[in-house]
Amino acid sequence: MPATLSSPLNSRPSAWRRAGLGRAAIAIAALLLTVFAQWAPQAPASFFGNEWLRDRFIRVQATAAPEPRILVVDIDEASMAAYGPWPWPRARVADLVDILLTRYEARGVALDILFPEAGDAMGDARLAALAQHAPLVLAQAFDFDPGQRRPQPIREGKLGGALAPAAPRGVAGAAEADGYIANHAGLAAARHVGNIGFVPDPDGTLRRVPLVTHYDGRAYPALALALVACCAGAAPLPLPADGVLRIPYRRDWSAFDVAGAADILDGALDPDGVRGRLVLVGSSSLGLGDRVTTPFAPSRPGLGVQAEILSALLERQAGALPAPWPGKLLALGFAALSALLATFAFPRLAAVTGVALLGVVSLLWIGVAYLAAPHDPTFSTGAPLATNLFLLAVAVPYQWQQAQRRSRHLLGTLRQYVAPEVVTQLLRSDLADPLAPRQFDVTTLIADMEGYTSQVETLSMADAARLTREFLDCLTVPVIASQGTLDKYTGDGLVAFWGAPLPIAAHADLALDAAHAIVERVGALSAARVAAGHAPLRVRIGIESGPAMAGDFGTAFRSIYTAVGDSVNTASRLEQAARDFPHDVIVGAGTVERARRHGFLPLGEQRLRGKGKPTALFTPATILPRTSVPGSADAGLESSS
Repeated sequence: MPATLSSPLNSRPSAWRRAGLGRAAIAIAALLLTVFAQWAPQAPASFFGNEWLRDRFIRVQATAAPEPRILVVDIDEASMAAYGPWPWPRARVADLVDILLTRYEARGVALDILFPEAGDAMGDARLAALAQHAPLVLAQAFDFDPGQRRPQPIREGKLGGALAPAAPRGVAGAAEADGYIANHAGLAAARHVGNIGFVPDPDGTLRRVPLVTHYDGRAYPALALALVACCAGAAPLPLPADGVLRIPYRRDWSAFDVAGAADILDGALDPDGVRGRLVLVGSSSLGLGDRVTTPFAPSRPGLGVQAEILSALLERQAGALPAPWPGKLLALGFAALSALLATFAFPRLAAVTGVALLGVVSLLWIGVAYLAAPHDPTFSTGAPLATNLFLLAVAVPYQWQQAQRRSRHLLGTLRQYVAPEVVTQLLRSDLADPLAPRQFDVTTLIADMEGYTSQVETLSMADAARLTREFLDCLTVPVIASQGTLDKYTGDGLVAFWGAPLPIAAHADLALDAAHAIVERVGALSAARVAAGHAPLRVRIGIESGPAMAGDFGTAFRSIYTAVGDSVNTASRLEQAARDFPHDVIVGAGTVERARRHGFLPLGEQRLRGKGKPTALFTPATILPRTSVPGSADAGLESSS
C-alpha cells in the first residue's frame, strides 16, 4: 500500500523555537527592569514606586514605644502663651538650656533654632558661653540648590563646627551645599554646631538627610550627628558610606516624650524623667512654620524628624541596627522567579492562571519586602512588582496570542481527522490537550478496494487519480458523517475509528452505520463504472472493537493521530479475511458484543495471521453479500490488492 499520509501539526519546529525565543526575550527585558532599578547609578530613589511602598511599610511598622534616651522640649503655643511670642529674648533661651543642663542634668542639649541676628547682649553672651563650655549644640542650615535656581547663593551668619579632618573616615561622599544660614558672629566660637538643612525627595517628602555636608572645602555634621559626637559618651559613630542617612521613621511625633518649654522653665517636670537624656529643643508651633512632609503625614514638626534622626544614630552607635539583609539579591531572585514562570510555566497555563500566579508572586514579594525593608535601606522594593507588571502587560498577551495561534493550528488539524460536531464537543469539554494519547474503548474500521492494481493498470494517470479520489470519497463521507475519526488513508483505502478523541457510547453502532453507507456508496459508484464499460468495484471492510491507545504519536517533525492496540490489528486482519467471503463487511466479536442496533450473521471461526487461536467472524445482517449487490456479480474479481 502507499505510504501513510499525516497532518503536519509539528512540521514547523522553527515556529515553536521563535515562540520560545520571544518568551525568553520578554522575560529578560522584565528582569532587566529590576536590575536597572537596583544597580543603575542613575536610577532615582523613587523608581517603580519604591518610596510609595516603603512609606506604607513605615506606617505599619511604626511603634508607639517611647524613646528613653531622648527628650523633646517644644516651644509650643502653650509656652508662648505663658512666656510671650517668639522670638524670645536670648536670656530666656539661655535660661532654658541652663536649667536643662543643671537642674535636670540632661546629658546634652541641641537647639533646633537659628540665631542669624544678634539679640540681647547679655543673653547672647550667656548662650555663647554655654556653647563654648557646656554640652550644647547650636544649629545652622545649609542650602542645597543643585539646579542653581537662586540668582545668588544664600550666605548669612558665620559657619561653625567644621569637622577635622574634612570628612570622617568611611564617608566616601557627602552632600555639596551652595549656601547657608548660620548663627551671628557672636556665636561662631561654639564648639558644636550641626546642620538642619535638607533636600526633600521629588514628591516633597523628607526621607533622607545628609549626615555630612561639604561647603568650601570643609565638612560639617548634621545636628543629630553633632549631638551624638558631643554628648552620647560612647564609641565613635559608624556612618553610611555616602554620608546620607535614610530616616527609618520608627516613631511618629506622638511617640516621643515631649515636654513644653514652659514646663522646663517653671521646673514642673520630675528631674528623674530628664536626667541623662539627650534633649532636642525646638518648636512644633504652626506659626513658626517648622513643618515637613514625612511618610506619616503631609505636615509633621521638623523637631520630630530631628528626634527620629537622633534615635537612629544612637541605634547605629550602639550596634543595634537590624541585621543586614541582601535586599537587592532578594529582589533579583523574585524577579528571576517571575521571568522563569513567564518562560516555562505560562505556555502550559491558561491566561487567567498565569495572571493569578503573577499575583501570588507579587503578594509574596510584598511580604518579603516588608520584612527586608528595615534590614536594607537601599534596595528598590517596587522593582519586582514592575517586572511582574511588565510581564502582565506583555508576556500574558503574548502567550495568549501564541495560544490562539496554536489553538487555530490544533483545530485545523482536528478537522482533518474528525467531524465538525466532534470538534465542537472537544472544545466544550475543556480538555487541556485533546490529542494527548489516552486509553479509549474504540471501534476500528479498515476499508480497502479489492483489485486496485487491476483497476488502474489500464487507466491513464488522470483517470486512475479520479478513480482513487471517487473511491476514497465513498469511504470518507460516511465516516465523517457518523462522527468517526479519520486515522489515515492507505492509498486505496482508509483507517478510521470511533470513540476517540471523544468517548462515544455507541461507537460500535456508528461504525456499522458507516460501513453500511460505504457499501451502498461503493455499490452506486461500481454500477456507474460498469455502465461506462469498466470493471465493477468491491470494498472490503474489517471492523473490531476493544481497548486501544489513541492520540498524537508523532514526533517534533510530523504528527500522526492514530489508535494502536490489539483490536486495531484485528480489524486489519478481518479486512484481509473478507477476500475469502462473499460479504464485504467482516466483524469481530468485540463489535458484536458492543452493538445495540444491529444484528449479525455468524461466519464461523478462522485463524487470522498473528493470532494464536481461531477468531469468531460475523457479518452485519443488514448488509447483503456481494453477489447480491448490483454491479458486483463478476466472479472474476481479484482476491488481493
